[in-house]
Amino acid sequence: MNFQLKSRQQGVSFIGLIFVAGVLACAGVIGAQVFPTAVEYQAVLKAADKAKVGSTPLDVRTIFDKAAQIDDIKSITGKDLEITKEGDKVVVSFAYTKEIHLAGPAYLLLKYAGKSK
Repeated sequence: MNFQLKSRQQGVSFIGLIFVAGVLACAGVIGAQVFPTAVEYQAVLKAADKAKVGSTPLDVRTIFDKAAQIDDIKSITGKDLEITKEGDKVVVSFAYTKEIHLAGPAYLLLKYAGKSK
């Protein structure tokens, strides 16, 4: 009596592999579209920190617009800034949205907000 154990193949099927590759490809495409907006947000934060040294709202907006021109910031301008004073410090805050078209009627809406430190 010779019994042989049949070993079963284990692993991912071809259909499963195609599905996982498709999901990863979609995530990569969306990530490639989101990454530049995140980089621009960091540039806006840096420009807001530079702009807080202005003594008047006009100075703050001018400094921000110059920094935005250098860093190629297109989402927000100096007119969109909210300038307040907390104690003796100038605080520059901002908020804006970015829409990324995905497919058909589907969009990805990103809301960015921040303030100077």
